[in-house]
Amino acid sequence: MRRTRWRRWGALAAGAAVVVAGVVTPSAAAQDEIPGVDEVVHSDNMRQLANVPKQPPFDNEDAYGTDIAFTGDNAIVGNYNGFTIYDISKPKKPRIVSQVSCPGGQNDVSVHGDLLFMSTDYPRTNDSCTSEPAEGSDPNAWEGIQVFDISDVTAPEYVAAVRTDCGSHTHTMLPDGDSVKVYVSSYGPAPDLPHCQPPHDKISIVDVPVDSPEDAKVIATPVVFPDGGNPGGENPDGTERSETTGCHDLTAFPEKNIMAGACMGDGVLFDLSDPADPKVTERVQDNENFAFWHSATFNNDGTKVVFTDELGGGGLATCNDKFGPERGANGIYDLGEDGSLEFRSYYKIPRNQADTENCVAHNGSLIPVKGRDIMVQAWYQGGVSVWDFTDAANPEEIGFFERGPLSEEENITGGAWSAYYYNGHIYSSDIQKGLDVLEVKDPRTAPAKSVRFDEFNPQTQPTY
Repeated sequence: MRRTRWRRWGALAAGAAVVVAGVVTPSAAAQDEIPGVDEVVHSDNMRQLANVPKQPPFDNEDAYGTDIAFTGDNAIVGNYNGFTIYDISKPKKPRIVSQVSCPGGQNDVSVHGDLLFMSTDYPRTNDSCTSEPAEGSDPNAWEGIQVFDISDVTAPEYVAAVRTDCGSHTHTMLPDGDSVKVYVSSYGPAPDLPHCQPPHDKISIVDVPVDSPEDAKVIATPVVFPDGGNPGGENPDGTERSETTGCHDLTAFPEKNIMAGACMGDGVLFDLSDPADPKVTERVQDNENFAFWHSATFNNDGTKVVFTDELGGGGLATCNDKFGPERGANGIYDLGEDGSLEFRSYYKIPRNQADTENCVAHNGSLIPVKGRDIMVQAWYQGGVSVWDFTDAANPEEIGFFERGPLSEEENITGGAWSAYYYNGHIYSSDIQKGLDVLEVKDPRTAPAKSVRFDEFNPQTQPTY
């Protein structure tokens, strides 16, 4: 979701009990049929196995559920107010193991061994978990990367904090021998922000020693756009195209020592041969249809990249006839042996959503099927889509799960923030509804059931 630096979050509410849902309603009768409020619909080859609602103190409308990292039998889900660790050893009966209150937003997470990393992207009075919102103009305000020891998942321990320029909207973790490199994406500079000065055409690299994470520090701030990024402007339909002032998200592909960057107005490729000194090797723009380059996913061979366009910053209803099939969509690119990126096609979910439903391309991952390129992806209130881009010029949806709008009267931000495939199941972090566990049963995805990982961070893509 696009950054909204100055928003202040409301008071926390008390609330709900865990509910595990074992029954879902029948699939939608037609692609243009919009479900009723909170009605669950899905394709015949997908079903919901379980849902765990957000728990106090995360059970209010402003406590957005965000990204997910996986380790062993645990899913760790970020929230604007902290993070939650779930035991998913029984996918039909996930349960909360622990919950850490540490407000900051977005609080995207990644994990390596016993270490959990979390992004804080809103100015705080200090780096503690009891801090309060602060003005970005305050020179003492803090935002950046927080590090937790989760060797005991029932009692995570806060061990380190590192300030980074413009905070940490998202981050990407890369193991590097005895340490971990954390690539920090951030943007939104302004002259009155002492820790977020223009032009901010860079990323920050934090080095975290595995055996002494308290010694974590920024070791480099490589400039991605020395001559400036996309200057922004208007797309042909009059919507805004973002100016590049940093990157929104980075996805590493260690198998080939490369990384893809979604950088607001630009798509970028990096050479990661030296993890402390990434080099830009390719850069593309789409000034016809892309408004905000949000995230990237490689195929398993590292020969394609799917970039997403978060038109409207995650709060706009773009899955309708007004915006059509090429706005707020994915852009599929072939990655040539020479390192060049060549556009092939767009993919957008084929079901119109209500005008009260924020809907646009968002976070997803591959479903590990040898010889095919299949992805599961979150679309906010457009739900979760499983789609095949083996033929990059002709992608197609093969399954979906979604809920009806949160309201028929107003656009309440909600829906699936992240949807990832891990060890046989799809796990989705819904902004308002909590953790969903989904199952896809389809001959095209069946081989993925046998693929297992001990750890999975979607922005650090493994091969299978």
